[in-house]
Amino acid sequence: MSESTRTDTVNDTEAELVGADKRGVVITSSSRAAAGVYPDRSGPVIVERLQSWGFSTGEPIVVADGDEFGLTLRDVLASEPDLVITTGGTGLTPTDVTPEQTMPLLDRLVPGIAEGMRAAGVAKGVPTAMLSRGLVGISGQSLVVNLPGSRGGVSDGLDVLEQVLEHVLQQLPGGDH
Repeated sequence: MSESTRTDTVNDTEAELVGADKRGVVITSSSRAAAGVYPDRSGPVIVERLQSWGFSTGEPIVVADGDEFGLTLRDVLASEPDLVITTGGTGLTPTDVTPEQTMPLLDRLVPGIAEGMRAAGVAKGVPTAMLSRGLVGISGQSLVVNLPGSRGGVSDGLDVLEQVLEHVLQQLPGGDH
């Protein structure tokens, strides 16, 4: 294979990736991980998956639950990424306030994706998946997805998102159905 053919093949493959020429940001909401009590376990899983889809991403941003998360999400959205995925803070404890911090920053909700993620977890035999209060919505032209903090919940949620992400990213800037 000639060098130009090899380059063309690589370029064609990159063009086929859903995240090619797109920027994704991952935010981990965990007071304990932010304090260094334990490492962020779910953020790196998301970064790895986004990069495999062709997204340009940095390392996960790890912040404490609550207001610090909300301020960070606001700052990230101001930079207009194509996709923001958060992990953590979607449960029922008093400090799980990711949905409450996310909601005021969304222009529109996309409840079907969040419902699909919860349903996928339950279908895999994890009844507690229905307890995730994570939201999915649009802020400007950015898709924002709240995933749970568990690696399993993250993996299940990304499996669901992968099925519709290309269509979503075509729609956000005004693409046709």
